[in-house]
Amino acid sequence: MNEIRITRPDDWHVHLRDGAALAAVLPATARQFARAIVMPNLRPPITTAALAQAYRERILAALPEGANFTPLMTMYLTDNTPVEEIRRARDAGVVALKLYPAGATTNSDAGVSDIRKTYRTLEAMQREGLLLLVHGEVTDPEVDVFDREAVFIDRVMRPLRKDFPELKVVFEHITTLEAAQYVAESDRFTAATLTPQHLLYNRNAIFTGGLRPHYYCLPVLKREQHRLALIQAATSGSNKFFLGTDSAPHASVLKENSVCGAGCYTAMSALELYAEAFEAMGALDKLEGFASFHGPDFYGLPRNTDTVLLRQEKWSLPESVPFGEALIKPLRGGESLGWKFIG
Repeated sequence: MNEIRITRPDDWHVHLRDGAALAAVLPATARQFARAIVMPNLRPPITTAALAQAYRERILAALPEGANFTPLMTMYLTDNTPVEEIRRARDAGVVALKLYPAGATTNSDAGVSDIRKTYRTLEAMQREGLLLLVHGEVTDPEVDVFDREAVFIDRVMRPLRKDFPELKVVFEHITTLEAAQYVAESDRFTAATLTPQHLLYNRNAIFTGGLRPHYYCLPVLKREQHRLALIQAATSGSNKFFLGTDSAPHASVLKENSVCGAGCYTAMSALELYAEAFEAMGALDKLEGFASFHGPDFYGLPRNTDTVLLRQEKWSLPESVPFGEALIKPLRGGESLGWKFIG
């Protein structure tokens, strides 16, 4: 099989940034995907329906001429998100709120300090049909960074699911065997996204031949046993797992720094990387469900009707591309890829 044609996919987790950075990275996402769930962790964060509407307008204004792309907006959940804001969010077309445990990742310092402080807001979300998107890591300094996702399941996810059984929850960018098993065994109100880097690489990639900051993201890459569990989940055909790149651009001067920004920029070759992962498992026939069907089905949105073509063809990803006044280096930049997005 040297070509595959699939229904145009959506990206159910992406960081588009703002301003000049938005203009630099948006075309890559809009080229491959029809829709994308846009993360709200700007500075300042998108905490109200009005801010989400304004951000949507900035995204639409930055689209290349002729692009057919719909941003799906989210809001940043805080300890103090007003209950009445949930109705305004629904009326404004916001589809979800994002739970960042305070201090868990980039621009998460305004995040939730205690999930119980958000319970009245979560109750309103369950009632109004808004989804909760979860960065699933505890931030307790006594918990090892490689164990934070597994601990989060016991400390936060299990009580949350018990207290809000009909709130749709996406466990985003899962990275562990424990998370894959938890989602697979959950009911129809729980799903998960998977990134290309977590399907393709284990934590050795960060240290091969030296410290490689462009492979550093949060949650961090884990051991090989976890990568294998993730790729098995992605290629299983289960509708609980779907595509979410978590493409997170940082200027290269901030990635190649004494304190490295967390995030892998994968938007330029997202489908090619997923195809590589699925091909390695002999599961290219499962790619369309994972990339194009499971996400919209879970969100209650229609599937796209047009298609895209991927061809088995070697090409080289640029080593770096403009990022406002800086440069950004995509994951695998300067290297050869085996699949190519044709359009």
